[in-house]
Amino acid sequence: MLFVGLSEAELSALLVSIRVALFCAFVSLPVAIWLGWFLARKNFRLKPVIEAVLHIPMVMPPVTTGYILLIVLGMNGLLGRFLEDQFGLRIAFTFPAAVIASVIVSLPLAVRAVKQAVEMVDKRLEDAAEILGADNLKVFFTITAPLAFPGILSGFLLSFTRSLGEFGATITFAGNTFGETRTIPLALFSAMQTPGKEGEAFRLMVISIVISFIAMLVSELVNRRYKKSTGL
Repeated sequence: MLFVGLSEAELSALLVSIRVALFCAFVSLPVAIWLGWFLARKNFRLKPVIEAVLHIPMVMPPVTTGYILLIVLGMNGLLGRFLEDQFGLRIAFTFPAAVIASVIVSLPLAVRAVKQAVEMVDKRLEDAAEILGADNLKVFFTITAPLAFPGILSGFLLSFTRSLGEFGATITFAGNTFGETRTIPLALFSAMQTPGKEGEAFRLMVISIVISFIAMLVSELVNRRYKKSTGL
């Protein structure tokens, strides 16, 4: 078994990574669904600008993203100081910081997947439902979402797997704290820098590959089953 015989450090990194990835995927999903639908169905003058801003984290160095988060939400940041003084909330270098960093870098992928899926839904079906008296929410949940389900699932899994591989923004904004923010990539980096831990680094590498492969395989199997059941 892959996970049998893992050290405490390896098991901790695995559990932290899965927790961060799950939180990231579930937090990103509703935002990605709304933004994906909005960008697919609405046309307005500033749409290219909004899409460009949204996709910046995909091309910007992750360390830059983490540094921006630190400037905004750090203990001496623009918003971080206010939150700590008024509510006693410290975000930087905590587990929530790791989730926030992962959400920022993975959200564009999820939005892109949902947007493409919504664009493939025949708009005439939605128009027909509206003519028959269905409101916007009913049209979305009964027509758009079911037909765009493969893209929504893909967005969820892309958020999950991208979070598993996140390094730069996380180490900058959340740090590398054992048991709290040290995910598999950070643990792998630490092991690579420590003489005698080549075996641990190799096991962490294999674990990250296996988890990512399983997530994408599940996505493909669910998509095939969904298409078969709907006759698409």
